[in-house]
Amino acid sequence: MRPYFEKMPGFGKPLKENRIARTQESRARLEAIEAEIAAAKKAVEEVGIPTAKINERGSLTVWQRLEYLVDPGTWQPLHSLYNPADNEEGTTNVVDGLGKIGGRWAVVIGFDNKVLAGAWIAGQPDNILRVTNLAKRLHIPLVWLVNCSGVKLPDQEKFYADRRGSGAPFFRHAELEQAGIPVLAGIYGTNPAGGGYQAISPTILLAHKDANIAVGGVGIVSGMAPQGGFDVAGLEQLIAVTRNMKDKPPGSASTHYDATGFFTRVCDEEKGVLDGIKEYMRMIPAYDPMFFRVAEPAEPQLPAADLYHLLPFNQKSDYSFDDILARLVDASEHMEFRPDYGPEVYTGLVKLDGMLVGAIGNRQGLLPKGYPEYADYPGIGGKLYRQGLIKMNEFVTHCARDRVPVIWFQDTTGIDVGDIAEKAELLGIGQSLVYSIQQSDIPMMLVVLRKGSAAAHYIMGGPTANRQNAFTLGTAATEIYVMHGETAAVASYSRRAIKDKDSGKALEPLAQKMNEMAQKYLDTSRPAYCARHGFVDEIVDLKALRGYLKAFAGAVYQNPKSICPRHQMLLPRIIKG
Repeated sequence: MRPYFEKMPGFGKPLKENRIARTQESRARLEAIEAEIAAAKKAVEEVGIPTAKINERGSLTVWQRLEYLVDPGTWQPLHSLYNPADNEEGTTNVVDGLGKIGGRWAVVIGFDNKVLAGAWIAGQPDNILRVTNLAKRLHIPLVWLVNCSGVKLPDQEKFYADRRGSGAPFFRHAELEQAGIPVLAGIYGTNPAGGGYQAISPTILLAHKDANIAVGGVGIVSGMAPQGGFDVAGLEQLIAVTRNMKDKPPGSASTHYDATGFFTRVCDEEKGVLDGIKEYMRMIPAYDPMFFRVAEPAEPQLPAADLYHLLPFNQKSDYSFDDILARLVDASEHMEFRPDYGPEVYTGLVKLDGMLVGAIGNRQGLLPKGYPEYADYPGIGGKLYRQGLIKMNEFVTHCARDRVPVIWFQDTTGIDVGDIAEKAELLGIGQSLVYSIQQSDIPMMLVVLRKGSAAAHYIMGGPTANRQNAFTLGTAATEIYVMHGETAAVASYSRRAIKDKDSGKALEPLAQKMNEMAQKYLDTSRPAYCARHGFVDEIVDLKALRGYLKAFAGAVYQNPKSICPRHQMLLPRIIKG
């Protein structure tokens, strides 16, 4: 199969000077938003007790632990701004992402010990479930840095008991282990109650000498026999018990190493725990990347800096998706699938770090005359028509057969609408793409380049494809909504406008309502809002996108659940003919 993959057709055009000059303002706006996002991420990192004070106590912060643990240059953070409950702390109190440890990809997550000693707070269980989903979909280890003081008790009703509450991750760990995915834990500090179960549910437990894990902590154990209220005598007794247990907390490292044997290893130094994780990561099954590489890794022939001039900030401006993709993939090479069919959609095979990946994206601009073939109106890029939907169905199905992971790139206004579109069966063909994705059982990821809207956001590998979508990225130009705000205002108030007009009412108040609705849609679709509320898993600088794509490909091929021998693949043969 070397002739198929080692030298694929080149694509993408060099950037012209006049486009660079014409897009300077657009670049400035993209970079300004990236700077705002970076500042917001930095603010989250600095929440809580200052790093210096944590270090004075003889501990490292979760950020310092990650820096030591993860191989340099491989960290791809996720959920940096995720805070769906708008916690006063400004965080869900966990830090997570993809990174290599000892040369092997892992999903890594840790409690932020600078904030409430790593306590469970609102939004945290959902964040953890997103992370466990990622490990499950990629079939790679989950590594925990446990330092959890238990539940933030005043807010327990916000996250404790529902179906995606704070106990769900313990079941999810068991699910990963049943699937052969190890969960490794480095344990620090005091971990009572929920923190204790968080620490005991992984597969391998490595602990610092000062760590403890327990069903209940000092305060819980001291109050396990409610008396119907409090009085001075009761408080005196509580003080005495609490003081004693503070000096000798339950579930010490010696208890769980010498007595229970739960801890595999206890380390005198914090970094010793991290060294132990590295050691165990090297024991885990993983293919050498060369086993799956179809070609030597190669950088794109075209520079990533061009992306700031190719992707317009203005949502109405068109651009070449092919030129975008050519700056993200190895050697700027591809094998396009059915280029003359469904022109609003790109489908093709590309390489990332030498690994074969399927790519699907929306093309922009005016489509060829006579397309869509079922209608008497012109086709516009970004919208999905009959052929494009069929082509994506075919491509996903072929990728699934050949076990090739898929990366989606969205910039879509939705599926064509109207009675003509209904007669062309678009509703059914769109749903068939959901079916094709669901039955594929291959890992996928999504980049929302600009617009993610309407049902097209779902069917083009959106985050609602929970079984396949590993994670979703956004950019400084990302907007996500069911429809554009002005369209939503028209859909909501058009009949009201007729009614007011016919009854002689002034239209100005209604126009104001419509403007307010459009503005709300704009405000709630911005990149930072999308990240905070989980519409995307991370907003990424354009120049950093390729790093995430390579991490995805590397993780997918590290220990896949199923394999198609490359000489038995059909998709490259179908493309070549």
